[in-house]
Amino acid sequence: MCDASQAVFTTGALLRSGLSRSQLRQHISAGTFHRCRRGVYTTVGACDAARDIGAHGGRFACVTAARHLGLWVLTDDARTHVWLCDGQRTYHPWGCGCVEHWDDGPLGRAGTSASVPRVLLQIQRCHGVEEFFVVLESALRLGLIDDDGRRWLHERVDAAGREALALARHDADSGLESLLRWRLRRLDLRVQTQRTVVGVGRVDLLVGDRLLIEADGVDNHDGPSHRHKDLVRDANAAAWGLVTLRFDYALIVHDWDLVEAAIVGMLATLAQAPRVTI
Repeated sequence: MCDASQAVFTTGALLRSGLSRSQLRQHISAGTFHRCRRGVYTTVGACDAARDIGAHGGRFACVTAARHLGLWVLTDDARTHVWLCDGQRTYHPWGCGCVEHWDDGPLGRAGTSASVPRVLLQIQRCHGVEEFFVVLESALRLGLIDDDGRRWLHERVDAAGREALALARHDADSGLESLLRWRLRRLDLRVQTQRTVVGVGRVDLLVGDRLLIEADGVDNHDGPSHRHKDLVRDANAAAWGLVTLRFDYALIVHDWDLVEAAIVGMLATLAQAPRVTI
């Protein structure tokens, strides 16, 4: 993702910044600026999504905006999502493959992003409550949404969205962890997140008193050295009578029935097994 705030510019914005028309033509000739359409340009470092946004004459929206803001996004939807408001028109050719969002809102400069609460509302409507919850917890962790933003969302989302707003926390460590906690809520389990466990360290989830669940993303668990550290943590946990279950992205996102069955089965086993003290 490029820097959305420095990717798309109108002629008026460039002239107001002090650039003359002759200098603008020089930048276009040199390839510093790319002309998306009449009066709208992207910089040389702009990503494909930014060029799509500029060509549409709209603004960054939904998961496209979330990615540019550095928020967790679990969906593999790589299409460009663009926000267009009443009074605007779309300039991109029909059949371009972009997703247009025509929700209400104030007109803004081409290439800017919708506000974080509006981005979240677009995600809830476009990708459902699970993606909404994951991005919401990411925004809370980064301090990109405040109580006013949550109240604004509460007035506009459906019942599932309001449940997600009530459950969302500021301390989630990854999108996978958020998704785990969201999906486990219906099992009525005692789930604690980011707990420090003696002899183990900080764990993603503690379910009940003895089951540790780790969501292993590639960044923090890939490679032999990381694998060894995980094995040491799991062995220390076992020494204290705790059991660790580890799930990666593919399992959590695409094979949830197996993940849920493993958790429920292990909890049943632990309920029958006496805890060994050392």
